[in-house]
Amino acid sequence: MQILTLTKYIKADLIARLSRDELSPDALKLAALSDHYQVSVTPIYHAINELIEEGYLYREKNRRLCVNQEKMSDAQTAAKSHQPAPPEDHFKRITDDLLTMSLNGESVFLREMASAKKYDISRTSLRNIFNRLAGDGMLEHVPRRGWKLRSFNQHDLDAFIEVRVVLELKALDLAKENLDKRVLQKILDGNQVPETDEEPLQIDNSLHEYLIKQSDNYYIISFFDRHGRYFDLLFLWESNDRDAAIQEIQQHQRILTALINEDWTTAREELEFHLRSNHPVLSQLKR
Repeated sequence: MQILTLTKYIKADLIARLSRDELSPDALKLAALSDHYQVSVTPIYHAINELIEEGYLYREKNRRLCVNQEKMSDAQTAAKSHQPAPPEDHFKRITDDLLTMSLNGESVFLREMASAKKYDISRTSLRNIFNRLAGDGMLEHVPRRGWKLRSFNQHDLDAFIEVRVVLELKALDLAKENLDKRVLQKILDGNQVPETDEEPLQIDNSLHEYLIKQSDNYYIISFFDRHGRYFDLLFLWESNDRDAAIQEIQQHQRILTALINEDWTTAREELEFHLRSNHPVLSQLKR
């Protein structure tokens, strides 16, 4: 049932994107679509087949998917009709639950059958989610015992931050000549403190990823890709605290302003301060 619901949603969303001419040939690949929707290729495969059957897409002799331009008026009409709601985000729900358990210091083994029943999803879907979380460093698969949850440890966080400061400051030094001020301004525009308590927060945390990428250093990039994912999940959870999120926005603004002005000394000082001080919620957890 979950796959059918997901297929229906993906199909409708693809029709809407086709009507807006948003899909390039490279985007019409199973791997690219699977990455975009953050799902396995199964619902993508079913949705694509239905779109082919209905004439929105067709395959050339080399099996490449193409858009049938003659059906675009139909796509525009279909896009204006009522769209199905996205299916429940089981990944987010499970991630939030496991983060709470991890932050409470729990290091438990999770069984697939019991967990699938708890979240009312198939074991295959659950295993896909657990595999993703294993890649993020939150879970470890132990044969015949299940999936071991990583317990939050304050010393572990402190050690990561120490290494992060060294490597990210080095990334900034290496990236200086590769920074695009238009990109920096866009990130700055995405970090805005709301004028009232009722307004939603606007945070763009992509500065760190941008600096690391622009450093063009394989070993720096590899470290954060391998060891930073679990902490990224923790930092994202921490930003649910409004005061912590506002502090994060203000620090981002100071770093980005210094980078745009090419004030490298201030940028380094503000970046180091941000990396060391931007965890007011996590630092209070004594684990």
